[in-house]
Order: sequence, then C-alpha cells, then structure tokens
Amino acid sequence: MAIQLLVTDRNLNFLGDPIVGWSRLTCDLNFNAPASGSVQLPARPEYMELLQPGNRMIVMRDEEIWCAGPIEVPQDPYTWDQASNAGVGTVTARFSDDLARVAGYVTYPEPAKSFATQTRTSDVVRKFTATNTEQIIRTLVSENCGPTALAARRIERLVLDTVAGVGTAQTVSTRFEPLLDACRTAAVTDKLGFRTRQVGSEIRFGVYAPRDLRDTARFSDGLGNLRSVQFTMGAPLATSELVMGGHDPADDPPEGDPPYQRTYVEVTSNQHVDWWRVEKFLEKSGVDDDSEGELTQAGRLAFGNDNPTASLSTVTVDTEDLKAGRDFGLGDRVAVVLPTGLQISDVVQSIGLAAEPDSGELVTTVVGNNDKTTMTRMVWTVRDLAYRLGQLEGRGRG
Repeated sequence: MAIQLLVTDRNLNFLGDPIVGWSRLTCDLNFNAPASGSVQLPARPEYMELLQPGNRMIVMRDEEIWCAGPIEVPQDPYTWDQASNAGVGTVTARFSDDLARVAGYVTYPEPAKSFATQTRTSDVVRKFTATNTEQIIRTLVSENCGPTALAARRIERLVLDTVAGVGTAQTVSTRFEPLLDACRTAAVTDKLGFRTRQVGSEIRFGVYAPRDLRDTARFSDGLGNLRSVQFTMGAPLATSELVMGGHDPADDPPEGDPPYQRTYVEVTSNQHVDWWRVEKFLEKSGVDDDSEGELTQAGRLAFGNDNPTASLSTVTVDTEDLKAGRDFGLGDRVAVVLPTGLQISDVVQSIGLAAEPDSGELVTTVVGNNDKTTMTRMVWTVRDLAYRLGQLEGRGRG
C-alpha cells in the first residue's frame, strides 16, 4: 500500500512533514459533487498544529494525487481515555476536495459588482443565450470564484483547466443560486462532468465528457468484482408542469393602463401514460414569453423533483484487470451483469478508497445512485429491470 498524507495551507504551500501513524483512512470521490474523506491519526502536537482551519489535506496514492482539498472539520473528535492507556489520544480530521470550496458560492446576477451594489430596481439574472455548455460552466466558476471574480471572492490558486471542447449550445439563466446547482443545470443535457484537480501549485477547474465503457468496463459476480445490487421505484409527483410566465405582480401597471400579459406553457413528461395525470403549477416571473425556451426549460427542470422516483445502486470492487481511476472514472458509463444474468448499465457516481495499515486498502465503486433519483433514464432502467426479473421468476415457477 502506497498512501501518503500531506497538509498544505490555502495557497498550496506544504506544511510540516508527511503524516504517519494514521490508523484508518476513507475517501469517496463523487461525480459533480465534492469529495468526502476522513482520517484517524495520533493526536501528536505536530499534527494538531497542522489540523487547523484553512489548511488542506492531500491524499497521495501510488505517487499520484487521489484527493486534495480543504480540511472541513479539523478535529472531530479528539479522544483520550486514561483507562485504555491511549497515550496522546487520537483525532479524526474530515476533508473534501477543492470542489467543496466552489460549492460555497452563489451566482451573482452581476458578478462584476459586489453584493451590496447589485442592481436594486429590477430582478437582474445572469443569462447565457445559445452558448456552449462547457463555456457556460467555466464562465460561471471563473466570474464567481475564479480568475475573473472580484478579488474578495477568488479562491486562492484556482485557475481554469484546458478547454475540453465538449457540449452543445444552451440557454441558461441563474440568479443567486448555489454555484454548483447552476453548473449541474447546465451540464445535465449533455451529461458532462466537472471537477477540480491539483497540478503543481494550481487548483484547476475543468469540464469533461464521460465515456461509454460498457464494452470494456464490466462487473459481475463471475468476474469477482461485483459486491451488491439494490433498486426501488415510486410514483411521480407531477406529470404536467403548468408554467406561467410574465411580469412580477408587484410591477403591475398604473390603474387604467392595459394589464401586462401572461404566458402559459404546459410541459408534459408523458409519465401519465404509465401512471396517471398529476398537475403542478409553476410561476416563472420575469420571463415574458417562451421565445428562447426558458419557460419550457423551467418545466423540464421541475421534473427533476417530480418525475417517478427510482434508486439503482451497485457496489463494485477493484481487481487487477479493472481498476477505478486507471480503466474508468467518475461519470463513465459501465456495464453490470446481475446474478440473474440480466445486464444493466449506468454511470459511475462515486469511487471510494478505504485503507488501514494492517489490512491494506480497498477501492469500491458505486454505479448508479443509491439516493432516489427522478432521471427518466434511471426510471426506465429500474422499470425494465423489475419487469425482466418478474419474467424470469414467472418462468422459474412454471
């Protein structure tokens, strides 16, 4: 096992010596979301001095950076017990990757202005019209916390990675929205991924297109790399989003003047064919019409919470023939062959590393989502899976 732990300050300057003597390390990398890691180590004075607010943890695996980012909970908890002869005691530090820093921002409608000087007379939005998806995401990050942001909002050492040349033209609007939510909204149509990575003295934010690896990245019980499978399914909260656009009621014209016009758009998911019709009203003030598809987009995004819910999760393990990070990565589509013989495919949502000095390390991969999702593709995958399993069971009884 070749794992090394290093600590830097927020400007990526290394502090102290590499941490040794740790007893347990876990670190989960997540698709389009911050990582989650923790390490338990002896509470030596030199380590306690490193585990301070503003510092960063770097996890090196086989001489490459596995995860690098802020120490979010420096000491959780510190433990000492006289009865167990614990010596200096132990301390657990919890950390993430640098995407967690990006997640701490919201989208200013006028990013060149401070919050106190945003336009007060109207609801201004930051709008991208017919703009490449990758460019939208890069611009949102750059102008809110990156190289072109106000000095007070810039993340130290954060730069934009090399352009990947991916994505299609979209129209996206955002206003005081969590920055990563806005990035996910832009990324979902083209199924793009985004991430941070430390290269030398830089934190690079970039966008990428996940790969279709169903023919080469395969998991099954027979191959020895499939651990578990679980799925569930539930009804939709809405099948028709009734979107009303137009001016804010507070801006109604003076008495006697013609009233402002409203625009009404119905967006349907067609899920009523399999379930039943469920209507939900959605107001989109400040959008006069649907000429640029903003009202339609609002309805489609609402289905993210209202479509039929499904949960599909498979947990895999690394083998010599197929390893996370080397043969596949976050967001890539892989194939899973169930013990029944049925084959499903989904994206890699999380890659986890767990290590202990005595027992070695274990790398596991979550394919699919173990939280309930409303993604149409996922719902149909689960529906089809349940149907085919039922058919197999029926034939077995016959």
